[in-house]
Amino acid sequence: MTTADPTASGPPAPIGLPAPPPLGASALPDGTFAGSVVLVTGGGTGLGKAIASEFARLGADLVVASRKSEHLAAAEEALGALGGRVLAVACDIRDADQIAAAFDAAESAFGVPDVLVNNAAANFPSPAEDLSPNAWRTVVDITLNGTYLCSREFARRHLAARTPGSIINVGASYAWTGGPGFAHSAAAKAGVKNMVETLAVEWGPHGIQVNGLVPGLVPHEDMTADIQANLARNTSNAASQPALRVGLPRELGWAATFLASPYGSFISGHTLVVDGANWQRRHLTNPAIVPVREQLGRGPFEP
Repeated sequence: MTTADPTASGPPAPIGLPAPPPLGASALPDGTFAGSVVLVTGGGTGLGKAIASEFARLGADLVVASRKSEHLAAAEEALGALGGRVLAVACDIRDADQIAAAFDAAESAFGVPDVLVNNAAANFPSPAEDLSPNAWRTVVDITLNGTYLCSREFARRHLAARTPGSIINVGASYAWTGGPGFAHSAAAKAGVKNMVETLAVEWGPHGIQVNGLVPGLVPHEDMTADIQANLARNTSNAASQPALRVGLPRELGWAATFLASPYGSFISGHTLVVDGANWQRRHLTNPAIVPVREQLGRGPFEP
């Protein structure tokens, strides 16, 4: 154990949270998900792909659902290289019939999915006054309604078969706090968080576990151009986090695999935030308010 140098002047330099283990490491035993089927919506890119990758490394068969065919082809190739079987299915989660067809395809190929990861969502930053009715509806329809429709399809199949299952809904910390610039997404994610708590109670007696998983700042290739531009404008993304670093996609994957594993089976109705405590950060003296329009580099509102 080291001690501070009493002759040094000023407080010691902060060190932040340690870096995670390398890509490919896991706290769970090899083969934890062997024989299991995991369906990930929006699993072709970004955080969905990172989550799917960790399930694949632990032996799961994967079903990746996405609206974009180019994402499906890339995911099938990348995830298949990790050793498990992969089925890519086109699916717009706003459409209940397409969701049912995706589950039918999964069941025909591998069996009823044991785990559902509701990762697909829509989001882009915008001042609330600039949002069109269609923009609002699209984000809510994909993020909230799509998550519900997928969860319903998953649960109905397990209820009919009298088999257990696990649902993980990817959320956002502004479900608690609100999110200036993200009124549409924050409202939808608040609904997703509430759904976790409601469905965990409703479906728990039938063996279905429901949890939420919230990423912090985890840069990845699927971020929208607007969000990437916002990050680019902030040259100290790591320094603005209590952890003094951003998250890595695999850290979210590790959290997801634990929640859905036998070792997390008594955890239900919980939303796990993986963000290095960033959403709980407060200032002793509040900084000056910077209006959302200014943060996004937009001029005055014009009707």
